[in-house]
Amino acid sequence: MTVADSSLAPLVLDRARDATQPALRAAVARLEPPLARVSAYHMGWADTEGRPVPGNGGKALRPALALLSAEAVGASTDIGVPGAVAVELIHNFSLLHDDLMDGDEERRHRPTAWKAFGPGLAVLAGDGLLVLAEQVLMESAGQGDRAAKLLTDATAALIDGQSQDLSFETRMDVTVEQCLAMAGNKTGALLACSSAIGAALAGAEQTVVDRLYGFGQNLGIAFQAVDDLLGIWGRPEVTGKPAWNDLRQRKKSVPVVAALTSGTPAAAELADLYSAPGDLSEPQLACAARLVEDAGGRIRTEVEAQRHLELALDCLDGLGIPEVTRTDLAALAAFTTTREL
Repeated sequence: MTVADSSLAPLVLDRARDATQPALRAAVARLEPPLARVSAYHMGWADTEGRPVPGNGGKALRPALALLSAEAVGASTDIGVPGAVAVELIHNFSLLHDDLMDGDEERRHRPTAWKAFGPGLAVLAGDGLLVLAEQVLMESAGQGDRAAKLLTDATAALIDGQSQDLSFETRMDVTVEQCLAMAGNKTGALLACSSAIGAALAGAEQTVVDRLYGFGQNLGIAFQAVDDLLGIWGRPEVTGKPAWNDLRQRKKSVPVVAALTSGTPAAAELADLYSAPGDLSEPQLACAARLVEDAGGRIRTEVEAQRHLELALDCLDGLGIPEVTRTDLAALAAFTTTREL
């Protein structure tokens, strides 16, 4: 297994952002002006009036993986740029819709797009980004059809995962295995696509594309497990969302489901809280967070995150990719599982 060191990740992400941003901004500018304005605001490039604002527009994890997957098979970074742009467009399509479905009112410490512009424009902007992603790939110089198939399948899985996530909210019989399968769709599919799309554009052998895909799939599950931890214990100044946000929405995240199915007294108390009518008060939310931890939900989620990180890194072994690329991929993998709580 590759040893992972997250300290290199900021440099890898900065390089990917620099390589991708011009093409990403140019793609978004092709949308109708109202939708382009919503998208630019959502991505952190502008305020509600369209005026530029300082900031880097997000972590660029998915673009970084796309560029590295091209480099992993000996192709130039330029070959991977359309894939990097496409996966970032799909990621933001999903966020625009998810914020509305989840009722989230803040992202990056300011109102979400649907709060700033209304639900209708936010949905349409997301739809515009979805179509734009496919157009970018079909216009690319590489094997755009092959990459577009990867992206379409990943988007379908992502939508299935979001549907599963929503259905879990009304169920009390969800298992940890079902949660992890949902994460494999909702988060894992797009990270898997990101990790393989550059190689697909470069015309790499299918066995190599499949191994890179497996790396991203497991990385996505680890990423979602950490995201679930942040959804309960993450600090608002770090996450940009209110404290105990997932508990507030009574999400069946991995730590919650692990706690609910633990058979402990804390699990029974947590089930009563989650089934209570009306909104949970701040003291109830604090109590729920404590019960999840007491029932073992936090440690179980940390274990699953580490397990899938190791599975992801195992996929890189024996591929014969350049050592510097392998190191960068491992750094990004470590970064996704060491985000600050």
